[in-house]
Amino acid sequence: MNAPYLSDRKPEAREDVIDIGQLLATLRAGWKLICLLIVVAMGSGYVYVSYIATPIYTAKAVVVLDTRSAQVIDLEGMMGGLSGDSNELNTEAQVLKSRGLAEKVVDDLALISDPEFNVSFREPSFLAQIKTLLGAAQTEKDAVAEKAEVVTAFLENLNVRLVPASFVLDISVRSEDPRKAALLADTVAKRYILNQIEVKFEATEQATAWLTNRVAELKTGLEGAEEKLKAFNAQTTLVSEVTLSSLEAQLKDMRERLMQVAEQEQQLIARLVMLEQTTDVDAQIQITGDPELERLRGKGTGFAARYRQLLLRAKLEATRATDQRNAIEKSLQTLKQQAAEQGEDLIVLQQLAREAEASRTLYEYFLSRLKETSAQQGVQQADSRQLSDAVIPSEPSEPRKNLVLVMSGILGAMVGVGVILFREANRKGYRTARQLEEDSGIVVMGQIPLIPGKGRMDILEYLSTKSASAAMEAVRNLRTSVLLSNVDKPPQVIISTSSIPGEGKTTNSLALALNLVGTGRKVLLIEGDIRRNTLAEYFAKSATKKGLISVLSGDAKLDDAIEHHEKLGLSVIAGERSTINAADLFMSEAWRGLLAELRTRFDYIIIDTPPVLVVPDARIIAQTADAVLFTVRWNATNRHQVQEALRMFETVNKKVAGLVLSQIDGAEMKRYGYGGKYAGYGAYSAYGAKYYVE
Repeated sequence: MNAPYLSDRKPEAREDVIDIGQLLATLRAGWKLICLLIVVAMGSGYVYVSYIATPIYTAKAVVVLDTRSAQVIDLEGMMGGLSGDSNELNTEAQVLKSRGLAEKVVDDLALISDPEFNVSFREPSFLAQIKTLLGAAQTEKDAVAEKAEVVTAFLENLNVRLVPASFVLDISVRSEDPRKAALLADTVAKRYILNQIEVKFEATEQATAWLTNRVAELKTGLEGAEEKLKAFNAQTTLVSEVTLSSLEAQLKDMRERLMQVAEQEQQLIARLVMLEQTTDVDAQIQITGDPELERLRGKGTGFAARYRQLLLRAKLEATRATDQRNAIEKSLQTLKQQAAEQGEDLIVLQQLAREAEASRTLYEYFLSRLKETSAQQGVQQADSRQLSDAVIPSEPSEPRKNLVLVMSGILGAMVGVGVILFREANRKGYRTARQLEEDSGIVVMGQIPLIPGKGRMDILEYLSTKSASAAMEAVRNLRTSVLLSNVDKPPQVIISTSSIPGEGKTTNSLALALNLVGTGRKVLLIEGDIRRNTLAEYFAKSATKKGLISVLSGDAKLDDAIEHHEKLGLSVIAGERSTINAADLFMSEAWRGLLAELRTRFDYIIIDTPPVLVVPDARIIAQTADAVLFTVRWNATNRHQVQEALRMFETVNKKVAGLVLSQIDGAEMKRYGYGGKYAGYGAYSAYGAKYYVE
């Protein structure tokens, strides 16, 4: 029954989970580097602030905005003070930082010739001197551009801050000279206050000039309006509202009279018509109502004559009424025309009078404003006042030594952490068996700690005498895993290899052989890496003993090559220097026959083979072996190297039985945060203090 091999399944994908504890432990492991970088960074910061950086001094003048600005004459809107709202306060802060005000300060203090603000007056830099020597053309600046650069440099050193919930403005100026910084701050404050007065004075002058021209125009307009009114009065009859009212009253009376006359005319005409049309005597007498005509009834000639006389009289009365109506209508028309003309003249007169009055009112108003503005000239007051003068600073404001040192320390710590995390992220080696198994898909059979010793003899001494040590206990775990890897047929011939030299495969081979000897079995250790003969550094070969090459070439018998170490209980076949190609040697029938004979004479045969990525010997020898142990050096062997070496075994259809994670540094593992969870030579080695004697 075979043990379950991880090699039968594909490597597992790693979970993208950040282990905070492990991350902190990794940082803790690199605390020396972090501290070193902090010290270097803080030292560099100290050198910078003490010997390199130019000290900068900051002076501050304080200006308060006076919102209760008193005026000798109230000229609201033109001469009034600030209202004090946030928009105006922010506007005044921007005025303090304006280029116009800065240009006046530059002119007042002649900063155009100050090397601090004008680079043209500074000594040329080393780079500029080199350019001059090389003949590089220098661009000449005109006066305007030069002054603009000086103003810009000054504004970069000017800061204006509005104190919250107040009308106070802090004016801060930085300079290399403390006295100059104070002078600049005071000059900005004084120039700002003077600028307010100048602005008001200019506004007053402009207002006065404009009002003077306007008053002259209004005066001319007033004179013209009055002249028109006078001329109209001279050209027309006396016009008044009373006269017009009288005409309207006459029109009303005449209309009433016309109605009466017209009604009387209609009555007379109707009576005349009746008299002319009736032939009945009684009707004629009734219509005329004349007693004389009643007396002459029946007297034909007399009655007719009287009736004709009455008819003629009726005609005359009707004609007279018509003439009277016509006369009244004519008089009414004349009176209407007269009233209309009077009304039009009155409207024109009133309009001319209003225009003249409006011109007079406007003229008098502007004349009054002109007098007030003229009186206001020379008494303008600024809307601000300087609350405190700048004090010459005694200590530089920049660079801030404590802040620079703190920031340098923080920067050093950040760089240190970054270096450690970058190094950790780009780490190619393995620190835990779990990582190795996940990447390779092969079970880790052993986790061997770093065996103490300055030389190989010290290591051999440790392995042979410290049987109760943690290292030997880890080897026993390896032995157990190897022997139980195939319960039905435990491996007899075991080879030990690695991807590159220096990974501890020879030490692991020796440790496993000695451990198997401890079980009372006959164990043979063969030097399969005949190119290096590393076992010769562990065992002093007898001068009469032959090596593996001699046995395979037939120059010596097997017994002549096997050297038994009584003290260790271990048999060893050492290697020999030879010009024969090792790969060809291990592919020979002589090797196969030798190994078959050794199987009959020894219980276990351990073969130390060369690295897989260096030479093909290990893959060739593996074809005649029962198990292949592949050694990976802890936190050193490149993952690509491991994967490439394992792939090379797959190309020859040979499975690696198990991996060995060797040379594990327990102290380093704890520093990296693997002490309790992933400790080498057993995940629970933290509990083994009572079991490990040495």
